[in-house]
Amino acid sequence: MSDLRRIIWLASYPKSGNTWMRSLLAHYFMPPGKAPDINNLRQFTTGDTRADFFDAAAGGRYGGGGLEEWMAMRGRALRLIAASKPDHHFVKTHCQPIRLFDQDVIPPEVTAAAIYILRNPFDLAPSFARHQLCDIDTAIERMLSPDTVTGTPAGIYDLLGRWDDHVSNWTGAPGLPLHLLRYEDLLANPGRTMRALLERFLRVKVDGPKLARAVKATSFAAMQKQEEVLGFVERPQGMQKFFARGQAGVWRTDLSPAQVARLREGFLPALERWYPEMLTETAAFAASG
Repeated sequence: MSDLRRIIWLASYPKSGNTWMRSLLAHYFMPPGKAPDINNLRQFTTGDTRADFFDAAAGGRYGGGGLEEWMAMRGRALRLIAASKPDHHFVKTHCQPIRLFDQDVIPPEVTAAAIYILRNPFDLAPSFARHQLCDIDTAIERMLSPDTVTGTPAGIYDLLGRWDDHVSNWTGAPGLPLHLLRYEDLLANPGRTMRALLERFLRVKVDGPKLARAVKATSFAAMQKQEEVLGFVERPQGMQKFFARGQAGVWRTDLSPAQVARLREGFLPALERWYPEMLTETAAFAASG
């Protein structure tokens, strides 16, 4: 059996910049003028919730069901995804690398490496609320719950769990070559952040002008414009805009002191590790209520 360790996971909690990263990589690696728009990213990357791969794995229409049925089919679907391209390729996931029903949700036998995109939970909460079509308090509740799972009508799931568990399970996965980047750093300096990913992790000799073109083509304004003109097939039904703001620091106007306090208390060890620069300001903001 051939080696199927071809998947480079693009992993994140939802609304952390995964679509932006897929677009950046597509615009960098594909020939000029050939990079897909936001609705055709599957030409370059794929995702682990693709119904067509589950249908192929099932030998017909995948009927879905509960988590156990999904896990029974997931391994087969991921092997088909891994085999769908002859070499390493990028696959989006929002799942955690945990075991469920005595199986790996992210199986080592199809995994080459992972890029993990991290976004601070204070900015994530209002964006996740829009994505989940719920209020911010409910979104925070879901981010704090180890049992948070989202799914498609076809019975294909994303095992999200708690935000901090999601981060620690990916960054602590044994034996997994992993590159972590923060959404905030990508916003502040996309060129430098992408150069570090390409050179240090993907071992690619960087073409400066090509990188500059990729950054320009995938600016937040450009992505918003595409959604405005073309729509966005991955936007959840009922969600008005997928590319809504794309900024860092929106928590200062979007969250109440009580909400900031709840996130801060719930995720303090992870914040101390990944966002130490936010600790003082969020503590003061939480206390102001």
